[in-house]
Amino acid sequence: MSEYSIADTFNQYFKIKFADTKRLRQEAFKIRYGVYCDELGWEPENTEKMETDECDDYSFHCILEHRRTKAYAGCIRLVIPPANNPQLKLPFEESCLDSAIVGTVDTQTLPRGGFGEISRLAVLGDFRRREQEKNTPYVLNNINPENVFTEVERRNFPNIAMGLYLSGLALAEICNHVGIMVMMEPRLNRRLQRFGLPFEQIGEEMDYHGRRAMFYLSRENFHLELTDQISALYKIIYNDLKKQMFFIPYTNLADK
Repeated sequence: MSEYSIADTFNQYFKIKFADTKRLRQEAFKIRYGVYCDELGWEPENTEKMETDECDDYSFHCILEHRRTKAYAGCIRLVIPPANNPQLKLPFEESCLDSAIVGTVDTQTLPRGGFGEISRLAVLGDFRRREQEKNTPYVLNNINPENVFTEVERRNFPNIAMGLYLSGLALAEICNHVGIMVMMEPRLNRRLQRFGLPFEQIGEEMDYHGRRAMFYLSRENFHLELTDQISALYKIIYNDLKKQMFFIPYTNLADK
């Protein structure tokens, strides 16, 4: 029997999309609303049923499409502080800069426009397999109720978040960034470490929707240590996104 392939299975059921239109970005905002406002109550409700903030205007957004149903399962964004407007900040710089660990990476010294922060990762509840619901078919909202997830599809749901994180990583590499940051729980960082993403902790733990800290991954470590399975998935996501993106990557003129 051939070895189970995370990459092939993920690619069979899901497709990453670069949200380069207003409609696709609004789909991401709706997913975020469903998770951050409706489900978790972390952000206030609104009549538009979309969760947005000022960072969305200088972010790249991705959404994950479930191929069979065409439903959107999750989203992520890479916030990129513009080089021509130093007043615009990362979420980390706006809310958590006081937690920065002296002697680690100082975001204030990084080239504006040449790095970013992964944030607003969200996966809709329909696409998160809960142990107590393992025998219950998952029914998608707002589409034909006969479209339920198969057991094979549900087994792949735990890989959705990893696929979205790798999408953020791919965005950063395509943009030629020097590194990326993400605010996350230390236990998630330990899981990412096992998959070959050696994030460095650059912020003290703080109460930020739970105990979280800021972590940084430099460009040379983007995929240097990825396990074979995760590396194969990353290549699929990277190639998919690169075909969809048309822009001039960041260039540090001082290096020329």
